Amino acid sequence: MSRLPTDTDPANWHRHFAAQANNRAWDLAESRTDASFDAEMLAAAHAAAWHWDAVGTELHRMRALMLLALVNALAGHGHTAWQQAETVRAFFLGQGETPDWEQAFVHAIHAQAAAVAGRADAHRTSWEQARLSIAAIADDQDRAIVLKTWTQVPAPSENV
Repeated sequence: MSRLPTDTDPANWHRHFAAQANNRAWDLAESRTDASFDAEMLAAAHAAAWHWDAVGTELHRMRALMLLALVNALAGHGHTAWQQAETVRAFFLGQGETPDWEQAFVHAIHAQAAAVAGRADAHRTSWEQARLSIAAIADDQDRAIVLKTWTQVPAPSENV
């Protein structure tokens, strides 16, 4: 756990709680085996987004929205996850400097949201883009982190 801020500056506390909530939501999303922790996962992701909205940059806010897209997809909220994933995809793929690991996350989460939203064509396309992007990640540790999310994305043949 990170150290608590020692001052009374609200921005420092926002950053602290944003990071704590963000890490908790990712931990729950990556280890999800059933719906028993969905409420906590969603609450943590929303808390992270709220705190990043108060003190973060546009990049922080978009990363928080990416997490929201993932947790909404995992919780079965297809319409919401799809809208969030579309916004995130447009932001990250519209930039020239998005790191390889982040591009892979974008495609994987977009595929997950498309699957849950019942958008078979988008699911198939994003799933393939995620597979290729993950293979292209230069750093093994970055790839391992993305794979924790990727393992939960259903293959297109499983799309209903």
